[in-house]
Amino acid sequence: MKIIDADGHINDYAGGDEIAKFMPAGNRSSVIFPVLDHLHYQYLRKYREAMGNPGPREWDEFLEKSGIEWTVVYPSAGLSVGRIVDGEWAIAACRAYNNWLYEKFVNVSPRIKGIGLIPVQDVESAVVELRRAVKELGMCGAMLPSNGEGIKGHLGAKLYWPIYEEAEKLGCCLAVHGGCHHHFGMDTFSTYYPIHALGHPFGIMVQAAGMLAHGIFDRFPKLRVAFLEGGATWVPFFMDRIDRSYNRAHLQVDLDGELLVGPKPGEKASDYFKRHIREGRIFVGFDCDDSGLGFAVRKAGREPFLFASDFPHEIFDAATCRRELDELLSREDLTKEDKEAVVGGNAERLYRLAA
Repeated sequence: MKIIDADGHINDYAGGDEIAKFMPAGNRSSVIFPVLDHLHYQYLRKYREAMGNPGPREWDEFLEKSGIEWTVVYPSAGLSVGRIVDGEWAIAACRAYNNWLYEKFVNVSPRIKGIGLIPVQDVESAVVELRRAVKELGMCGAMLPSNGEGIKGHLGAKLYWPIYEEAEKLGCCLAVHGGCHHHFGMDTFSTYYPIHALGHPFGIMVQAAGMLAHGIFDRFPKLRVAFLEGGATWVPFFMDRIDRSYNRAHLQVDLDGELLVGPKPGEKASDYFKRHIREGRIFVGFDCDDSGLGFAVRKAGREPFLFASDFPHEIFDAATCRRELDELLSREDLTKEDKEAVVGGNAERLYRLAA
């Protein structure tokens, strides 16, 4: 089967000095992005395994040994881009990161595809940078942060519509990626693992709800958006909850008494969600050890789900990745067609690239 990694990572922490060279003069500190949150690292561990720092040669070796045709790489430090509150810094940081990603990885290996960063703090500049990243640097699209002080409201807000309009014109995708776990009601937890467990799906679920309920996929029918690193099983939970809540008591209308954008009359909210999935607008990353993946596929269809290696974050070597892939491909709760879709076919539809 064709296997495509829909969500790998590069170590832009270690590349800070290199990225800094692309920042404006006088601002070339190696610390480009804020810390992810106050929760990620400030606790004692028995084991502290360092994240790897693969360059393009190491990435190509990983892909070859694990049997993956190509990967789309996301940032590590840059996952916190939504926390930047100064718009000018956000613009400079995103430009610098994109230039570095292109020179260091995308322009070196045809098997490494890039996702750019855009300064959502300044929507007009975000549109310009999205266009540059796609047309000049050959990126697949851009990442939208799921959380951060620099996000004004939620990603369904009218403020962000110009970004979606530009993505439609370019034919590129956008991807909402988790990473910052503060302000989800767990800020005073002193144990980290439940924060990690819940932070990723909470963040992308909120943004998926914001975009769905505020009509983004109706207004921009050619838009493709992935919601990454929250697993697959938030999807059936989400579908059950919106069905329970979308009823006569909660239907909202405009000043003329007309229903707001959303499900058609007589359509369940989950069917509205599935319609956008079926028509290729919504995609969801999963982890290989998602025991509920088969149920999520039965509930939502096979079309949205995307295999992600997460290398070099929680997968450190090709042998581990290959073992997880083999376990996935041997599962009996997925058909052959399901497996072909989730390990490669859906990623091709999202990113629309050939190796």
